[in-house]
Amino acid sequence: MNIRLSATAIAIAAAFPFATAALAADETTGETVIVSANRIDTPDVAATYASEVHTRKDIERSGATTLIDYLGRQTSIQLTPNFGNRFTPSINMRGYGSNDGHQNVVISVDGRRLNNIDMVPQLLGSIPLVEIDRIEIAKGSGSVMYGDGAMAGSIQIYTKPRTGVSVELNGGSHDARGATAHAGYVGERFAVSATADHNEHGGFSDKDPSGHRDESTADNWRATLSGKPIDRLKLNLDVGGSQIDTRYPGSLTLAQFRNDPATNTGRDYTHQKFRAEYWGVGAEFDVTSAWRLSARHYDEDKMSEFVQFSFKSDYRYLSDELALQYLSDALSVTGGVQTFDGVRDDGFAETFKRSEGWFVQGQYELGRVTLSAGARTERVEYEFDPSFGTRLKDDEQLSSWDVGANYRIDDALSVFGNYNRAFQAPDIDRFFVFDFNTGETGFNGFIKPAKVRTVTLGVNHVLPTNRLKVGVFHADLKDEIYFDASTFTNTNIDKSHKYGLEVQDTWHITPQLTGLLNYTWTRAIIDREDMGGGAFDGKELPGVPRHGVVLGLNVAVGDQGNLYLSHTWRSKAWALNDFDNNNAQKQREYQSTDLAYRHRLKNVELYAAVTNLFEYENGTWVRDNAIYPIDFARTWKLGAKLSF
Repeated sequence: MNIRLSATAIAIAAAFPFATAALAADETTGETVIVSANRIDTPDVAATYASEVHTRKDIERSGATTLIDYLGRQTSIQLTPNFGNRFTPSINMRGYGSNDGHQNVVISVDGRRLNNIDMVPQLLGSIPLVEIDRIEIAKGSGSVMYGDGAMAGSIQIYTKPRTGVSVELNGGSHDARGATAHAGYVGERFAVSATADHNEHGGFSDKDPSGHRDESTADNWRATLSGKPIDRLKLNLDVGGSQIDTRYPGSLTLAQFRNDPATNTGRDYTHQKFRAEYWGVGAEFDVTSAWRLSARHYDEDKMSEFVQFSFKSDYRYLSDELALQYLSDALSVTGGVQTFDGVRDDGFAETFKRSEGWFVQGQYELGRVTLSAGARTERVEYEFDPSFGTRLKDDEQLSSWDVGANYRIDDALSVFGNYNRAFQAPDIDRFFVFDFNTGETGFNGFIKPAKVRTVTLGVNHVLPTNRLKVGVFHADLKDEIYFDASTFTNTNIDKSHKYGLEVQDTWHITPQLTGLLNYTWTRAIIDREDMGGGAFDGKELPGVPRHGVVLGLNVAVGDQGNLYLSHTWRSKAWALNDFDNNNAQKQREYQSTDLAYRHRLKNVELYAAVTNLFEYENGTWVRDNAIYPIDFARTWKLGAKLSF
């Protein structure tokens, strides 16, 4: 009880000065922030679900140069390199943990889903930051529109073509170099854009026996074309690709980590190659002024190879959507069908995960009240087709729904509530287990899907000089999916629950000074797990820090300069494999202080950035004496961007 009260007090104490000071500040012209996670454009203060929105302006003033840096150090989402891999980070959102949190949130770019059919996290390192116009985080909602995996919520990334050409070059410590070229044109009838992005890094750790550091190279490209041949028809084409070559270190003992996180233990770093190519087409047709028909198709080929193990996987993802939308002044309804067909070919077997989901989502505005409701039914099919042996099949029929309400008390104050049911169909890796005695992979069984019911209550207090959002949530889970490292088995937590508090605030203190706060307090409890023989009952889910804070201070330096100082802090947690909460070593707290300055001179923008200013030695604790070093060095970067 005291813990809950103290956490609440921390958040209120942090938010109260921002809110009260804003009431006395001079009001200036504010901007309306739009959310559209349910395919209905709505001011965020009128949304019936918890939302966190980051605009292009927020991204530019942050000084971040990659999407992963921005998400990890500017939002409530907690990102860390996945066992050292910086391009596919682990994601913890609303207490689902760094182990499996990425599978409990759906991430999309302009509607293209990034989630994988196996345990590999989303390839966020393939998305150039220069293209992004808005990032929308819907918490505890999204299961109707996005289906499988939207347990914690969803993250929508929207891009936008812009007229002009820009070239950006940067370089920094640890042999970091990068270049980005972007060109676009937006006309009355069509828009076109193209981006090419190259980044390389020399690594942070000592050389391994092969003479390599934990180095990486990433090349990404994308081109989009949209047009309106007639007023009622809009067509778009989206193509892109990524090629990533990365090496990342293994774990260290506590003594090795304390002595030097850059230590090489005499083993070669894991060498992994990624390749991804996709194309997509879409169309929107206004049947009448109120009815709109839309369709889109995506085709994606991917490859992942662990070089030293000679293990290669090829992927093919096909996805389609057909939707019909009704839009009027008060009522908006979207319904349709989404299909997905994914396969992974490991050379010795093909494993499939397919789904077909039917959905309907509606929203009704009645004066100051906004009401929403939606439902989805989804059939998920699995198939395992080995080169030798028995073909296996299974399927599940799953459902989700969402209801919400928002009441605008006045122009500045609104309250909302949301009740959501969501599910996660197991990824294909969950059905297999590795036997260390025989060295063979066996069939683990088709484990149960996870299900959750989440209640979110919140309040928005928005003035032109201050945007304050406070929310609380409670989630009851059945069959939460996890990996038991003690038996090397994927299984289910029979019953668990999560609850927490979320505070966001942006305060324009003066025309030159803006303060930002993002605070989360989260508890994730295992109620009952029969596989653990009672040892896990009542314990905390590992990899979930109770407190997370992002503080920022933005200073306008004259008319051309912008200085941004931020600090990210997360409290201690249980190590990732410590489900019975008895390891001697816990996950230590995470800290990073970052500084960035940008200066504009007509068509040229110069910038400098320093991350982890005070060289806090961060790491990911998997278990006792198994620590993966992350973000342990101070880095700096200098860059220039020319626009014309």
